[in-house]
Amino acid sequence: MDITACRAEDLDVLERFMPSYADDAHHADRYARQAAGDSTYLIPWLDRRPVGHAEVRWTGCHAPEVRAALPGCPDVNSLFVWPESLRSRGVGTALVRAAERLARERGIGVMGLGVGDHNPRAAALYARLGYRPAVAFVDRWAYLDASGVRHERVDPGVFLVKELDPSSPLDVRRA
Repeated sequence: MDITACRAEDLDVLERFMPSYADDAHHADRYARQAAGDSTYLIPWLDRRPVGHAEVRWTGCHAPEVRAALPGCPDVNSLFVWPESLRSRGVGTALVRAAERLARERGIGVMGLGVGDHNPRAAALYARLGYRPAVAFVDRWAYLDASGVRHERVDPGVFLVKELDPSSPLDVRRA
């Protein structure tokens, strides 16, 4: 498996294998944030097919609760592995590790990510990778169903943080 930053020419392939439905989370939107320097949109490839994605938002989590408690903490957002048959086979772990490597290369000593209260499987993975609860938050997002009807979601969760370097300027113990 290879993990690369998304390229413009990848967008059609991503849309074909993993269609986007969220209002502000289309592959093209993530790529645009990457092109603006606000994020890195990571794509894992297996046999020349995309098998997931994760967006490292260098500007941090958009939830106000997280921004107040952990200003400047980058966020691994929208981690997704597809098809489901590839879950629990190391793809998610590889994406998180790639995000951490990028943060270290930028001199960033912490990484954060959110997990919904309804997703104990992901929470267990993040705990195994060394992420610890920092602040409760509410994730708000919307998506379009197959008929084009917009649905809004409000999901409670926890933002988790991992110290990548003990000399990090962000004190995660205070949150």
